[in-house]
Amino acid sequence: MRDVQSWLQERLPGLIAEHAVPGIAVGVWVGGEVVDAAAGVLNTATGVEATTDSIFQIGSVTKVLTATLAMQLVDERKVELDAPVRRYLPGFARDVTVRQLMCHVAGFEGDIFTDTGPGDDCIERYVDLLADVPQLFAPGSMFSYNNAAFCVLGRLIEVVRGKQFDACMRDHLFEPLGMTHAANNPYEAILHRAAVGHLHGQPVKTWAMARSNAPAGSMLAMRARDLVRFARLQGQVLSADSAAAMQEPQITLPDIGWADAWGLGWEMSELPGGTVIGHDGSTVGQAAFLRVVPERDVAIAILTNGGTPRPVHAELMGRLLQELAGVTFPELPVPDPGARPAHPERYVGRYTSRESITDVRLDTDGRLWLEQTPIGVSAEVGDQPHRTELVAWRGDSLLPVEPSGGVHWPVAFVGRDSDGRAQYLHTGRADLRSSSIG
Repeated sequence: MRDVQSWLQERLPGLIAEHAVPGIAVGVWVGGEVVDAAAGVLNTATGVEATTDSIFQIGSVTKVLTATLAMQLVDERKVELDAPVRRYLPGFARDVTVRQLMCHVAGFEGDIFTDTGPGDDCIERYVDLLADVPQLFAPGSMFSYNNAAFCVLGRLIEVVRGKQFDACMRDHLFEPLGMTHAANNPYEAILHRAAVGHLHGQPVKTWAMARSNAPAGSMLAMRARDLVRFARLQGQVLSADSAAAMQEPQITLPDIGWADAWGLGWEMSELPGGTVIGHDGSTVGQAAFLRVVPERDVAIAILTNGGTPRPVHAELMGRLLQELAGVTFPELPVPDPGARPAHPERYVGRYTSRESITDVRLDTDGRLWLEQTPIGVSAEVGDQPHRTELVAWRGDSLLPVEPSGGVHWPVAFVGRDSDGRAQYLHTGRADLRSSSIG
């Protein structure tokens, strides 16, 4: 492990400089021993140095912690996974189960970021507003990443526990697991050395997103050492059955360059050398990556605060997983600009959600183009319009020629209508075709 720490300390400054990442912290757990390293700055405006005790926002990695809180209630026989959510939230209108919330198959539109204020009733008020959210597909029939579902799960935890979500997180995870550098919100984060997110090279003006989205990942921050501690000691606050159940595949994902399957909170991939579970997260200008190889007792956390973090994550995870767990990390996909999709006309159309409008068109040369326009909160936080050609990759999964965030994320076209046209554009979220376009 000393060699790991030495390599990190040597490599991190140059790596983040290459990809314009202001600051980074890395935590590595192997067989109960933890090493960590940090480089760069927490805020380019102040020049405060990133240290191993610095806390970064973990974004949607929070979902694994939220799922753990729910599984504790399963252990206590206060919640049943296959019970309808309305058993615990009588006013909830959706016909979905607790399990379906936890593995992203609830079927209603999930990127709902309504801010219902800073009060302790914010999650309750948020869940009440979901009654008008569109149902995209039948519950359990397919995967579509769903932030809103985890907010519903957070509200369920509040109701069954009889206390606010932040208190549940602290009382049932932070304190039992000795996570001393973890913060639920800005008021707790200010007590620590906290990273600030950066967009387009500048510090963001807002540290946290809406408190109503806390169970999905809008606020939680911690140091890398505490995140790997949670990942490997999670079983101390769960029964063996519940810890194992979280790592059992529940739904297979489309071919979108993410994991192979999703469990209860965890995503999972079968890679050369072993099974890897994990989760990624992003907030305004911060990104987090967690990977765990349970069979080798290895966990790696990478926390960043801006720039282009995906290539940084790929290099670090690639080397560390190979050296410490014998696992080969997949290479990022690279498009072949000359690879034309077969029957591209079946993909043409407009696909919409509350966060974007995406038009897929054929030009007169038979080339397929995707143009995405952010709307709603995505536009408010600075997401930019994106236009790229789509080229053939694997079946109905195509690759954009132009990268986003340094990565050519695959786009999958899922389902068929009676005319053979794709029903959904899938990028992790299933965006429903809303109309045909020329």
